[in-house]
Amino acid sequence: MTITRFAFPTDIHFGAGARKLVVAHLLEQGLKRPLIVTDRALAALPVTAEFRTHLGGLEVAVFDGVFGNPSCAQVMAGSQAFKAHRADCVIGFGGGAALDVAKVVGVMATHDGDVLEYVWDHPHVRPIVNALPYMVALPTTSGTGSEVGRSSVVSENDSHQKRTVFSPKILARAVFADPELTLALPAPVTAATGIDALTHNIESYLSPAYHPLCDGIALEGLRIGARALAKAVGEPGNCQARADMMMSSMMGAIAFQKDLGAVHACAHALGAVCDMHHGLANALMIDTVLDWNREAVPEKFGELAYAAGVEGAGAGFIRWLAALKARIGITGGLAAHGVTMDMLPRLVPLAAKDFTAQTNPRPTTEADYERFFLAAM
Repeated sequence: MTITRFAFPTDIHFGAGARKLVVAHLLEQGLKRPLIVTDRALAALPVTAEFRTHLGGLEVAVFDGVFGNPSCAQVMAGSQAFKAHRADCVIGFGGGAALDVAKVVGVMATHDGDVLEYVWDHPHVRPIVNALPYMVALPTTSGTGSEVGRSSVVSENDSHQKRTVFSPKILARAVFADPELTLALPAPVTAATGIDALTHNIESYLSPAYHPLCDGIALEGLRIGARALAKAVGEPGNCQARADMMMSSMMGAIAFQKDLGAVHACAHALGAVCDMHHGLANALMIDTVLDWNREAVPEKFGELAYAAGVEGAGAGFIRWLAALKARIGITGGLAAHGVTMDMLPRLVPLAAKDFTAQTNPRPTTEADYERFFLAAM
């Protein structure tokens, strides 16, 4: 029998006001010089200034060089900011991009070389051997769940291909998941990140990898998110709906240590070629890819439909997803969002060789990805 190792170690402080606990937590660890890693747009918003008012007693510096899909250059710049501040810890504050950068800033501040040398599929991957700075995470969106993930996805500077550093050592030591930090998110961002969270729960459940713990988490994460997403988009001040989406997001990220599938393979390619928002890319591909996957694991689609409270088993579940997207304002196909036919020669091979393609419930080829992109146009 194959031995499989399971772990869910992250310390999570969940609920409205959790952000106010960060200062006491860091001081208890003997830490006083944090570097906040955040994105350029978020740093200029009131939510960041408000968070900083709760950090009295700490000598804080801010690295706000994250923008778009996070790149290797952003990681290296963040590590230089860490050294320049003589920081003793990292506060990741933001969406998935900022948190992914925050998780590896400490790696590059304490290790030699370039961050690409630490990606899991590098032919001579460097091990993370030195002690890493203490890192805490505060998500300001409910999508990637990066705050509880043991991977960091960064893009190559030139090709924009997404690469992954994977190690339990880069897990946040503590997460402060405060739904109040998401109340000011615009409806389109709430919608796109919310679909990302649902996609993580759905694809991790469909993955053929063996992990019953993740299967249970994924189905419950879908159940929670399916009932909350439209409310979170349509009622921006609904803190309970925001809390439910934050929980669904974290559960999806915990579950996808079981791996993902072809929806994410397509989304990663769209991010690399078009710099498309990851959640939007998932939203534009999900019903096309899942409808194709349905015949491979019909019983699993029945379970997904039941968890989402949808009648009609697999076909009903696909129709529900399409209707949900329309309800939260995600309309049109790839063409309506700037994707052109001349991009297909770059999109198809990137998707086909993406690491998430390996755990799709139905084996995929380049011809399949070409059909997916054409159908989603």
